[in-house]
Amino acid sequence: MHSAYRSHVIKQLRDQQVRFAPRAKKLEQVERAERLLGELDPGKSYSYEYLCYRITDYRPDASPQSVVTGEEARHDVRLFVEDVSDAANIRATDFPEPVHTVEDLSRMFSVSTKTISRWRELGLVSRRFVFSGGKKRVGFLQSSVERFMSRHVARIQRGEQFTQLTSQERTEIINRARRLVRAGAGQAEAARRIAKRLNRSVEAVRYTLKLFDEKHPELALFPERSGPLTDEMKESIYRDHRRGQSVAALGERFGRTRTSIYRVINETRARRLLELPLDHMHNEDFDQPNADEVILGPLPCGDDAGRPPRIPSGLPSYLAALYDVPLLTREQEHHLFRKYNYLKYRAHQLRANLVPARATNSLMDRIEQLYEQAVKIKNRLVQANLRLVVSIAKRHVGASDDFFSLVSDGNVSLMRAVDKFDYARGNKFSTYATWAVMRNFARTIPDEFKHRERFRTSQDEMFDAQQDQRAIPRQMESAQHLREQQIERILSRLDDREQRIIISRFGLNHAQEPKTLQEVGVQLGVTKERIRQIEARALHKLREEAEREKIEAPE
Repeated sequence: MHSAYRSHVIKQLRDQQVRFAPRAKKLEQVERAERLLGELDPGKSYSYEYLCYRITDYRPDASPQSVVTGEEARHDVRLFVEDVSDAANIRATDFPEPVHTVEDLSRMFSVSTKTISRWRELGLVSRRFVFSGGKKRVGFLQSSVERFMSRHVARIQRGEQFTQLTSQERTEIINRARRLVRAGAGQAEAARRIAKRLNRSVEAVRYTLKLFDEKHPELALFPERSGPLTDEMKESIYRDHRRGQSVAALGERFGRTRTSIYRVINETRARRLLELPLDHMHNEDFDQPNADEVILGPLPCGDDAGRPPRIPSGLPSYLAALYDVPLLTREQEHHLFRKYNYLKYRAHQLRANLVPARATNSLMDRIEQLYEQAVKIKNRLVQANLRLVVSIAKRHVGASDDFFSLVSDGNVSLMRAVDKFDYARGNKFSTYATWAVMRNFARTIPDEFKHRERFRTSQDEMFDAQQDQRAIPRQMESAQHLREQQIERILSRLDDREQRIIISRFGLNHAQEPKTLQEVGVQLGVTKERIRQIEARALHKLREEAEREKIEAPE
């Protein structure tokens, strides 16, 4: 029995007929389904009630309000014919007309068995028969073959012409293609020009070139363009398209049709959306009819609106910039956390309907819009609480600790705390975030910190001393700008995959938070251990480049 039905209602109908219909009814419904298959228009849509009536001659009592596209109906009704005929245990000798096997049709039309498989997908109706020896196989009634021939005369003729290629003609096709490749032609252009020159179909020429590359990989005309696309190639197509490369150029580069490229782009985009972190803190407010109006409204005004914050003197430019972001009131904080979780809840609901093979651009656009809005709100919540991380790091920094490393580590804990905070309990986020950051410091700072803490009496003076030893803000900004340029140069020495891993792992793309090995592995479709190996190799390269650039690289 087939499992690849596209419509669940037709699959349910198949299950009912296979289990409960008498054998005579099964045979009748197979005939009716085959007649229906010849009338279905791929460009139209059909109600389940209509399809059920045409196949079974009765209308369902509790008809599900389902609509099936013509393309889905053609695909599923063809499977229905095979499955129900299989359940009926029909002997090939029971029919007064000839029953052909796949091999019979291959010899009859002088085409490959693969071509017969393609014809089945185009509407050549097949059934399952019991042949001599008691073995079940796919077979074709003579009447079914004649009906298909009458509707696809040109296609059958093209298939026959392809097999009439002589050995000399195939050699000429290969030689012409080799000359065109040397001149810079791609696979699609070469097939088109050769077909026009030799008065053959483009499909025949393309298939000849493909067979040659498969049989002679060492002499392949278009290496890496035959066979199925790998996951890495699909990612490359999607990434290059997002960077502005046209579909036509990608099709020429990978030897695929425009339709195939569009399908790869949509499926890859859908798979990425399925990997988005949309976990959220659910609240009963989300299920209210007016949730959009209430939750997505404007941010409440703060008590100190328009009053600039007081910036402590002597702070480095990085720390002073944190005071440009005003603190949030309790009402503002509640509003943002509720909105943040609600946007992810809405995106999660829409994503439940996302099927990569049939994803629509409108659905994916909406999911991306909701997620981007959620990310913006998260960034705002994080920025409003960065001063809290600095305050905690200031209290925990020791003589052997790097203050800015502690701040960076604390910022990651803060971002994770935003995702885990349940605003509905009424607590202030600063309380929860303080606990999360300090718990992370307890894990990352050496154990001896616990013993030093009791005897430390002047952390503030130590922190101020570190500030006094630093250069003036303008010099620091200039040095930071130089470091950023140097980092961009050494990152460019890595390949695309290494760059993506380093950027994702260390949060170099400020629009996203740092990711774990497991998260990056899921994104790239490899194991966590493989990501760790590539990261280690990339860091080794970066240290070597940093030495050449005279950058002080961390050990």
